[in-house]
Amino acid sequence: MTQIGFYYDQTRCAGCKTCQVACKDKNRLGVGPVLRKVTSRQTGAYPAPKMYHVSASCNHCEMPACMAKCPTGAIDKNEDGAVVRDAEACIGCSSCVNACPYGHPQIDEVTGLSVKCDSCAEWREAGYLPACVEACPYRALDFGDVEELAAKYGADLVTILPVLGEDTTGSHTLIKARSVALEDEGVPIIL
Repeated sequence: MTQIGFYYDQTRCAGCKTCQVACKDKNRLGVGPVLRKVTSRQTGAYPAPKMYHVSASCNHCEMPACMAKCPTGAIDKNEDGAVVRDAEACIGCSSCVNACPYGHPQIDEVTGLSVKCDSCAEWREAGYLPACVEACPYRALDFGDVEELAAKYGADLVTILPVLGEDTTGSHTLIKARSVALEDEGVPIIL
């Protein structure tokens, strides 16, 4: 079985949030939910603090905690491994929100239902890449079969950063991490 996932080159990311805006626009999200979230972090102290950015969305995990906890079966995995949500089956109970260790599913306060990244499944069926990947001006994002992405981008990739927690679900996001991000467990800064 094919398993899709994202590639994120943190060394190229400028924290511009173009991917975040493209995702909100494509999914017609109002104020509130953010399916691809960019945060900026600072570590170290004056006179030499270091800053880096993290762009994160659903990891389309091997063992999705959100899917395991959904009482209605509204979250499932497609044949390509994408973790998707059935809006008609969702009851807005927040079980997926509470289960995801990375905080990706969210409740849309307007509809009262959960929302999450589906890797732009309908766009991909039409031959496009997800909106966040297409929009990134620094080409810091890519998407595809995780084995092909690993072969294309090298062996020094990680699937999780310390600031995101521990990989307990089999993340399918491959990250070319900055060394400062591999060492940091600090708190985000607001830009």
